[in-house]
Formats: sequence, structure tokens, C-alpha cells
Amino acid sequence: LFPAVSPEIVVREARLEDCWEVAETHCSSFFPGYSFPLDIVLRVDRLMAMIMGFSVPPGCQRICLVAVIGSSVDETICIGSQGFKIGAFDAKISLSKGYVAGILTVDTVADYLPRKGPLRQRRTGIAYISNVAVRESFRRKGIAKRLIWKAEALAKSWGCRAVGLHCELSNLGATKLYKDQGYRSIKIPEGASWPQPKTSPDTRFNFMMKLLNNNTAQTLEQFR
Repeated sequence: LFPAVSPEIVVREARLEDCWEVAETHCSSFFPGYSFPLDIVLRVDRLMAMIMGFSVPPGCQRICLVAVIGSSVDETICIGSQGFKIGAFDAKISLSKGYVAGILTVDTVADYLPRKGPLRQRRTGIAYISNVAVRESFRRKGIAKRLIWKAEALAKSWGCRAVGLHCELSNLGATKLYKDQGYRSIKIPEGASWPQPKTSPDTRFNFMMKLLNNNTAQTLEQFR
């Protein structure tokens, strides 16, 4: 089913035909211990959440990126309108036989960024990366890095000055990956309660951020 040599990797925005493979990649990475029939329930739930649940507040952005193996942009035949979307996805249907090997979501909704000021205002100018997952058989091939690079390029195009993310403290491999890409841990001020991803209550996270400009002191000071 897959090329024996290193195939081309294309990182692009997810399309409708990617939905099931995106759900499969997400669930197999974050819930690997589940088996039938619960695994099917999880995948369908994730699929519907992607199609129906990617609504964002006015002025915000949210995009699901996919790393496609064995596909070329030049070889992709698309049917549909470039500007029409269903949920968070392009309504174009592709005839490409590419295989989704990795996923990443980037947004400016700021649900998991610390609120600002006494009025708890939503932060702006900071993109947030989540749901980074690579299928097990395709790991350690640079796919996660390429997804991150594309997310950062999108953040810059949106006018963001920084990118933030949460990484499980126990996931040393992911922590090293983000540090190698320039992300640094942000210490939570004593007594502060910052939002975290909704997972198991026993899971502990490290909040990390990377600056997309040189104004390091000013950006970090805004998080204190």
C-alpha cells in the first residue's frame, strides 16, 4: 500500500476526504489502548467534531493541517469551490491517493491561553497549536517538524507575534522536539490558574511558547 522508499510529504490544510483519516490518526495516537467497539465510537466522535464543531468567534482562525504521504500537489485533481467550506474544511474533493500520516491544529481562539487583565479578556496575536499526532509507523521522519513549520508560517500570515502550546510533562520526546524548534517553558505565576487541555485529571502539562519576532521581553512580560 505504501512506497518502500521515502515518499514525498505534502503539508496542507485538511479537506473533506481527509476527515476519517484525521480522526484515525488522532485516536490511534492519543487513545492507542482502546479496542473495538470503543475505538470506532471514538473515531466517529472525532470525525463529527471536526466537521461540525470547528466554529470560531468572529475574527479568529482555526485550521487543521495534514501531512500527506505519497501524494504530490501537482498530481492532485480537485473538484469544488476554493472559497466554500463545510465546518473547518475546504469543500474541495480531491482524487489524490495520498495517505494522512500526521495532523496538527492551529488557531487564534485562545481557549487555552491565560486570560488578560481583571476582565479576563481573550488574548490576541498569539496562535495556539494542539492535537499534534503522527501515526506510529511514520514517526521520527521529520513529519511533526514540518507540521509545526507550516503552523508557524500560518501564524505569521495571521499577524501573530508568538505561538503557544501545551505538552505533557511525561512526554519527553515531544518536549525535546518543541525545545529543538525554539519553544520555551513559561512558568505559571504563583497562585494563578491557567486553562489546560481537557484530558485525564492526572495529566500534567508544560505550557511552552515560541516568539515569532525579536521582542522577547515585552511578549513574556505580558504573561506575568
